[in-house]
Amino acid sequence: MQKAVSIKDIAKAAGVSPSTVSRALHHHPRISEETAERIRELAQQMGYSPSLPARSLVTRDTATIGLVISHVSDPFLGRLVNGVEESAQAEGYSVFLSSSYRNADLERNIIRDFHERRVTGIVVTSSQINNGYSELCERYPLPHVLVNFPDYPHSVSTDNLGGAQQAVEHLVQLGHRRIAYVSNRHVYPTDLHRRSGYKAVLRRHDIPIEDALITEGDGTLEGGARAMQRLLALPLPPTAVFCYNDVTAMGVMHSINAVGKSVPRDCSVIGFDDLDLAAYYCPPLTTVHQPCYRLGQRAMRMLLQLIEGREDVEAEVLPAGLVVRETSGPPSVPTRRRRR
Repeated sequence: MQKAVSIKDIAKAAGVSPSTVSRALHHHPRISEETAERIRELAQQMGYSPSLPARSLVTRDTATIGLVISHVSDPFLGRLVNGVEESAQAEGYSVFLSSSYRNADLERNIIRDFHERRVTGIVVTSSQINNGYSELCERYPLPHVLVNFPDYPHSVSTDNLGGAQQAVEHLVQLGHRRIAYVSNRHVYPTDLHRRSGYKAVLRRHDIPIEDALITEGDGTLEGGARAMQRLLALPLPPTAVFCYNDVTAMGVMHSINAVGKSVPRDCSVIGFDDLDLAAYYCPPLTTVHQPCYRLGQRAMRMLLQLIEGREDVEAEVLPAGLVVRETSGPPSVPTRRRRR
């Protein structure tokens, strides 16, 4: 059996010390990029394969990333997780996945466990702690990035405000004036920004904001269905509904169909996320596209910058875009535009 190539073998071939080789392989900022690139190319040519246990003992770096999600059944998270994992693996990191089930105490326990496992850094989605991470990470000092928390200094988010405005503006231009919003009962920044975008467009067009047309869902099919039942029971139901996410929108459409009405003839519906299922739903769902894979990819890239000790890392917001399909159309009974 051929002997495994060691750091000492690479150091001898490169004419440098073993510590220089180790720093180059681990992207240490004190090694020049030219030297590091030469050593990494030599290591690849010699067939070097790093020993994770040895690295952990010497550097206390396990080359692992902790990824906190809400729960594995959330269809929004699949591509995001894929973006994190592929970006991590490309840099020699493995990923530990753990679900918080939208429970703040459980989320804190996960962060503590990740700290005890000596993970190198953490990416968090659907956090219930929000800006409490500043205090939490003083207790458990680890580089961390939050997804879809734009007010946090180390975060990667979708433009939820702009995406919501595109959706509601589309409905207004179709002629709708009674436009509902089905929110998420959890107090997420994503919901707050989407709700703000909804209200901003109504104000822009002098359309009254009615409390009865803003009803609470929970991001699930059942929550969307129940919310739409409440809207249908109003003396004057909405002619269009903007939903917190695609899953909510599908629940909303179920309730519309259940009373013998159809989408979009009797009520237009718009979601948010652009899940793979959205294009194949019946009818195909008009929605706001979130770049889920890029969210994960960019979150991992930001985390790597923090791990390297970069101090110029800033929050990043990715653009959202409306995807018009078949669930949005003009109201069946045109409503007059309010005079200014």
